[in-house]
Amino acid sequence: MLSPLLAVLAAVANALASALQRKAAREEPEEENLRLRLVWHLLHRPVWFCGVASLIVAFLLQAVALGNGQLSVVQPLLALELPTALIIAGFLFGSRLGRREWGASAVMAMGLAGLLLALGPSGGSTSSVAWWEWAIGCGANTVLIAAGVLCGRRASGARREAVLGTTTGCAFGLTAALMKGMTSSFSHGLLSVFTSWQLWAMIIVGAGAMFLLQSAMHAGRLLATQPGLTMADPVVAILWGVLIFHETVRGGLFILLAVLAAAAVAAAVMVLSRSPLLSGEGGEREDGGGAGREEATRSRPPGET
Repeated sequence: MLSPLLAVLAAVANALASALQRKAAREEPEEENLRLRLVWHLLHRPVWFCGVASLIVAFLLQAVALGNGQLSVVQPLLALELPTALIIAGFLFGSRLGRREWGASAVMAMGLAGLLLALGPSGGSTSSVAWWEWAIGCGANTVLIAAGVLCGRRASGARREAVLGTTTGCAFGLTAALMKGMTSSFSHGLLSVFTSWQLWAMIIVGAGAMFLLQSAMHAGRLLATQPGLTMADPVVAILWGVLIFHETVRGGLFILLAVLAAAAVAAAVMVLSRSPLLSGEGGEREDGGGAGREEATRSRPPGET
C-alpha cells in the first residue's frame, strides 16, 4: 500500500506544480513559446520557483513509489493529477468548472483506474532488461517526442496546446521508465546509482520534459494542456512496463474490459476538448477577465465608476 499512497501524493504535488507554473508562464509573450528565453524570464518569478519546488517533491515521491512498486501501477495513479489540478486552477484563476468538466474528469480518472484493474500488471524487473530492449524503448519514445514537438511548432491554437501537452506527457513517461531503471541500482549501493547510465539519461530527458512543460503551460489554458499531459504519461508507462520490463497482464475477458476502459478515457478526452471553457467560446481566458476589467477601468474618465 505504500507505493500507491506515494503515487497519489505525487499526483497532488504535480497538480500544484502545474497550476503554479501556468500562473507564472501565462504572462510571457506568445512568441517565446518553445524558446529558452521563456525559461530565463520565468527564473525571475517566485511563483514559478514554488511550482518547481512542488515538482521536485513530486519527483521524489514518484521515485520512492517506483522503487517499491511497478511502473504500470504507479504511473496510472498519477491521472489523479487532473481533477486535483482543476480544483487548484479554479482557486488560482477564478475559473468556474461546470458539470461537463467535472464529469469528463471523473470518467478519465475512473477509466484509467478501470484499465489498471482490468490489466492487473504483475511481475517484471528492470534488472533483466537487455541493452537492446532499452535501446528500442528509448529510441521509439524519443521519436514519438520529436514528432510531437514538430507537430506542436506547426500547429496553432487549441491543437498546439493539446499536442504540446501530450508530448510533454510522453517525455515524462520516458523519464519515469529511466527513473525505474535507476532505482534498481540502489540494491548495489549508492555509488552504483551515480554510475548507472539511466540516472544521467533521466536527468537529460527530465530537463527536456521540464522545458516542454513550460512551453505547454505557456501555450494556452491549463485545462487545454492538462488532459494530454495527464493521460500520455500512464499510457507510455504501461507500454514500457509490459513491452520492455516484461510485466504480465491479464488476458481473455479482462482485455475486453481494458479496451472498454480505454474507450471511456478517450471519450472523456473528446468531451473535455470540446468544452467551451477550453475553446474560449463559453468563458473568458484565465487572464482575460482581470486584464479586461483593468483596461476598462483605465479607459474611463476620472470620477466615473
